[in-house]
Amino acid sequence: MTRLYIPEMSAYKDNTAVKIVVLWTVFLLGTLFHTQLALMPLFHGLDVASSHTHEVIGLDAVMWLMLAFFVLPLLAMMACILVPSLFFRRIHFAMTLLYTMLNLAHLIVDELVSAPGYQLVLMFLLLFVGIMLNLISYQWMSQSARLKKQLELSE
Repeated sequence: MTRLYIPEMSAYKDNTAVKIVVLWTVFLLGTLFHTQLALMPLFHGLDVASSHTHEVIGLDAVMWLMLAFFVLPLLAMMACILVPSLFFRRIHFAMTLLYTMLNLAHLIVDELVSAPGYQLVLMFLLLFVGIMLNLISYQWMSQSARLKKQLELSE
């Protein structure tokens, strides 16, 4: 009988990039579910069309912004694993702050337009995931900066 391989916990202790990728994945799945929840009334014969966003900005622009909002985290997840430089970590941290601010703004707007409670709960969860991303990204960036300073001092 084969023994199940159980890695040492120390192997997972400082794998911050993997934590970030997992949080981005949770965030993107939550974003997809947010959209799916908005479309669920279609299955019950209800209308989901809303034109309030198209008065300010065209539908084509909205679609491109939604694509960018989704693709940037995908690229960030790949870069966390493939390009973990201090420069990228700084850009990534700024990106997580931007996404958290956008999520907070979206939650506030959803509250103002009286979005359904289940959407508000999901947006709050996404905001929480975003704040966790901020904290872990800051730790990841700081870890790299400390290491760089230590290497400079040792030379």
